[in-house]
Formats: sequence, structure tokens, C-alpha cells
Amino acid sequence: MRRMQGSRFAFGPYVLDSAAGTLLRNDVPVAAGYRGLKLLAALVQRPGEILAKAELMDAAWAGTAVEEGNLTVQIAQLRKLLGPAADGSEWIATVPRVGYRFTGAIERLGEAKRNPLPLPGKPSIAVLPFVNFSNDPEQESFADGLTEDLITDLSRNAGLFVIARNSVFAYKGKAMDVRAIAEDLGVRYLLEGSARRAAGRVRINAQLVDAVSGEHLWAERFDRSLEDIFAVQDEVTGKIVEALLGRLRASPSRNRPKNLEAYDLCVRARKLIDDSPQTAREAHLMLTRAVSLDPDYAEAYRWLAMNHWMGWVHWGEPIEPNRSVALELARKAVAIDPNDAGCRWVLANLLAYERRFDEADAEFTKAFELDPNEADAWATISDIEVLAGRIEEGLEHIRKAFRLNPYPASWYYLTLGQGQYAAGEYEAAVETLRRDETYRTSSRRFLAASLAQLGRLDEARAEVDLFLVANPHFTTRHWVWTEPFRDAATLEHFVDGFRKAGLPE
Repeated sequence: MRRMQGSRFAFGPYVLDSAAGTLLRNDVPVAAGYRGLKLLAALVQRPGEILAKAELMDAAWAGTAVEEGNLTVQIAQLRKLLGPAADGSEWIATVPRVGYRFTGAIERLGEAKRNPLPLPGKPSIAVLPFVNFSNDPEQESFADGLTEDLITDLSRNAGLFVIARNSVFAYKGKAMDVRAIAEDLGVRYLLEGSARRAAGRVRINAQLVDAVSGEHLWAERFDRSLEDIFAVQDEVTGKIVEALLGRLRASPSRNRPKNLEAYDLCVRARKLIDDSPQTAREAHLMLTRAVSLDPDYAEAYRWLAMNHWMGWVHWGEPIEPNRSVALELARKAVAIDPNDAGCRWVLANLLAYERRFDEADAEFTKAFELDPNEADAWATISDIEVLAGRIEEGLEHIRKAFRLNPYPASWYYLTLGQGQYAAGEYEAAVETLRRDETYRTSSRRFLAASLAQLGRLDEARAEVDLFLVANPHFTTRHWVWTEPFRDAATLEHFVDGFRKAGLPE
């Protein structure tokens, strides 16, 4: 898994990597506590400056009310750990009644070079976000939708390796060298393009680049009526597949919206669907409107099904009617478009939560036949497999999801951390679940359980307190009842961790 872009600082014999959460002394890892490292990172980022106690406490205990004595204890432990500087002075000076200041000389290092991702054995491609060339910023979602649809269409071809949408949108609006992006994502080919939509017309420019040689393999401009937008998408997909595989392999045609307003609403809603209960409500309104505008639009039903499912599983909404409505909508999406892998894996996930495991497994199998590059489906099946006690397969599949989607949504880290906990890899789980991407989500319960299994009970209790602020009605019994467990030993292992951490029974 990749770590976030962070900063590395050298002082004396030490190198602190604040993003990875590591401290090295003469290249040997030092066993430093999580809070201590947060404090050290805050101090070394502003050497020579006085940092107030409140500021430091916020850095190490974000969002938690703690006694000032905790800060004093952590600073004392840090001083002991670091020892004196070469001249015998302390690295961290106390400024009486105000705070602390880092006194050593700091050298800011470049990022640690990540090992480049090996290129897959088949032609690999990323579709970069299409640039909106319309004067109207409202057309931004149209350009995004075009990007996402091309990713979906290419991804359905088993002869290609295609990076997922989350990861390509990490580059939106950034000026970066094509070769650097391709290396970062571990692909050989990039599709770049722009879109302009105005007065019922659409103009699309697209070019396919070989990032290894810098050669342009194909480029074309399309100037069409807006009604032809999906035909243009099919044409672009066909040209790329032909350029990369030398022959056209027609995938079954996809269900397309008949109403462009419904399409725009769906594009906007799928960005909001898993951020928070508030954005989920916004997404719900958009998707309900999309379905009423276009009653035969499979993708709108699929996302609306996910929206209802997340309501009762993650956001504390009533179980019924959300549960039965979600299943009904997912079945409708598959009935409208049986060839859409996205509709299939959403239905598979919901069937697993109904404990109709044979049907769920069959739907997952069908989803991967239709689209072997569907990263979200690999991440979702990982969750289901871990709860079935198939922990190694679960970890293998979440790693596959990360390779297809190197900059994923926060829930991928939750799924990975949950799998690492199930495998007894508690240290790895703590590192995964403390990443900024996932730290404030409902993953905290698994972090608390991992800390408890390591015997770090004070830290576990602190995480439980924070988790319960956001999830005041949580009980372990209800969680076990909702989750699709198939393996008694795995279930007992999670319950044991929750109990040790002090989560409510």
C-alpha cells in the first residue's frame, strides 16, 4: 500500500518520517509511541519556534479533551528517547508557562523513493480527468462523467489493465509530467482529453500516449450533437482497444441514460455517496430525481441501492425499509442491465448481508467475468471473504484492489485494516487504520480492537471514546447481527477485541 505524501526530517542521528509514522536512529527503527511521534512532527516542522501547549495537544490528541499533564509526560518520554544532542543540550526546550520549542538544526529531506509499481503483463492504461473547456463551471461534472464512463468501458475488456477512477482523479487540476503520472500509477499508456459542451453540441479531443516512449499512438477530435455523446464514448473506447490490442473485441453494450439531466445527477451523486451521512442525503435526493427523470437508467438504481444499504449499515438509519428497498433497487438495476459489473457487485454485496451466500458468490463471479478491473468489487469481496474466515483470500483481493486503485477511497483502508486484524497482524492494522485517509471514519472500532490485542489499553480506550462520539448507539451485539459472518472463530476474534477495547456489549 502506498503512504501519503509526507515530510521527512533529519536531525543529529535521527530521521523522522511523519507520513509513515517512523523514527530512525542511524537507520535503525526506534520504538516511539504514536502520540510522541505526532508531537515530535509538530515541533520539527517549525524548528526554533515556540509552540503553545494547546497547539501541541491538538497535534497529538486531535478532537479529544485531555489533561495538560499528558503533554508533560509525553515530552519527558520523548526527551528520554532522543537523549542529549551532540553538544549535551536537550533537543526540546521548555518555555515556562507557554509551551515548547525544538532547538536542533533540521534538514528537510526529499520524499523516500517508493519502489515503482511493476507494469502488469497486459497493456495497462489510466484515463486522466478530461479537462472542461466550457466557459461554464457547471459542465465540470459532464467532463468528469465522460472520464468515468471511458474508464468503465475500457475496464470491461479482459485484455487490458485499467486504473480505477478514484486514483486518476487524484491528478485532477495538477500540472504533472505524463511520464511521472504513468510511473506513479504503474501503467504504460495514458489517455488525455478535453471536453466542451455548449448549445446542444459537444466537442471532445482525445489522445493516447505511450508514456515509456513518449509517442502519441492515436489522437482524434469529435464534434457532434450532444445526443451522440454515448456513441462518441463507444467510438473512443473502440479506437483505444484497437490501438492497444490490435483488434476489436466488442463488449456487450451498456445501458445508457436517455435523459442527460439524470446522467449529470448520477455523476454528481456517486462522488458524494460514501463521504458522510450529510453528503449521503444529498446523493439520495439527486439519485431519486435521476430515477424519476429516467426510469430505465440502471446505474442510478445501483447507486440508490448502495445509498440505502449504507444508511442502515454505516449511518445509523432505520434498518427497515432501507434494507429491503436496497435489495429491491439492486435487483432492478441488474434486471435493466445484466451486463453491468457494477450492478452485479452491488447486488452481490447486498445478498451477502442477507446471508444468501450462494447467490452472493454467484453474482461476484459474474461481476468479475464482466469486468476483471473493477477495483471496488475486489475491495468489497475482500470484506465478505474475511468475515467468512477466508482471510488470506480476503487480503489478496484487497491488495489487488489497491493495485488497480492506488489512491482509493478511505473505506479501502478500513477493509485492509479489518483483514489485517483478522489475520492477527495487529501492528500492521494499527498502521493502516491510523492513516489520515481513514482515521476519522468508522474504522476506529477496528483500530481500538487492534490496540487492545497489543495490550495498549489506554490508547484503545481513547479510540473507543472518539468512536462513540460519532456512533453513540453502537453495540457489539448489533454489529455482529448486521455483519455477514460465516465463520464462528473469526466472529469470536472480533468480539474479543471489541470487548478488550471496552466497546459496549
